[in-house]
Amino acid sequence: MVTIKDVAKRAGVSVATVSRVLNRSGPASPGATNRIEEAAAALRYVPHGGARSLITSKTHTIGVLLPDLYGEFYSEVTRGIDQTAQQLGYHLLLSGSHNGKPEIEAAMRAMRGRTDGLIAMSPHLDAATLVENLPASIPVVLLSCPVRGDDYQVISIENAAGAEEMVSHLAILGHERIAIIMGADGNYDAAERLRGYRSALKRHHLSPDTSLEVPGDFTEASGHRAAADLLAMASPPTAIFCANDSMAIGALSAMRDAGFRVPDDISVVGFDDIPLALYMNPPLSSVHVPIIEMGERAVRRLVSVLTGEPVAEHRHECLPTRLVVRASCGHPPKHQRRTQ
Repeated sequence: MVTIKDVAKRAGVSVATVSRVLNRSGPASPGATNRIEEAAAALRYVPHGGARSLITSKTHTIGVLLPDLYGEFYSEVTRGIDQTAQQLGYHLLLSGSHNGKPEIEAAMRAMRGRTDGLIAMSPHLDAATLVENLPASIPVVLLSCPVRGDDYQVISIENAAGAEEMVSHLAILGHERIAIIMGADGNYDAAERLRGYRSALKRHHLSPDTSLEVPGDFTEASGHRAAADLLAMASPPTAIFCANDSMAIGALSAMRDAGFRVPDDISVVGFDDIPLALYMNPPLSSVHVPIIEMGERAVRRLVSVLTGEPVAEHRHECLPTRLVVRASCGHPPKHQRRTQ
């Protein structure tokens, strides 16, 4: 195994000089730098991560804690985090919490001493509950966490505004019976999207109906079950707003199973605009969330803290959403359209 001593010998410099150049931790002459880099390349030398961390007290690793590792949404968030971390010279230590406090505590223990900082998404816990499990010395950026006050670095999305815009679009098309398949109980994003749904109904003078607020858990299976229940109603809705695209995909499947045509008989829309939404049949209308950008911004914010660059402490950033209208929504059937 090639060691730093072998590189130093080939380059004709001291081990300390090699360490300064490869770790970019101190000065060296241009000539020595060139010889060291050439020697390291020729010998295919790879610095020992453990030894480097002992010297620098840095692991160059970012911990990432997500509610789950399954599904396109989390895949896209991870992609944004991973691409940016690699660009900035960091590796990832990834864990799923499954929104359980014991799992979160176990993940925190596993990451302790092995990461320089943490990116955490835990919409089922408030920020204080999550951060109390962390050593005070570990910088953390929170994603979509409910927060009280302005004490933490948080990046979230405009859940309520996005939901209100989508449901308003359905109301403008003439839908009066608009259902919602809600997200998981106790989930911050789900609660905000429900708030936006209710706000849109009020804005368009549509009477609220709790029978049209059907529970879901953000999975395709729950969307299928909920949509089947809605179709079985004596007076089914003419449009269904799903609190995420996965449930909307399940709802589309339930429509096909029941022989309903989308959007001729009923409109179905989602939230997140995951890549698969474009390729559904029909293509799914959705609220676009900058998922990859959220991951990118989280890494850059965290690395700024780690490298001592100026960064706003206690800053809550809310990323905007936008409406993406595709073929899965349209006017309600003629006999059910609102009289203007």
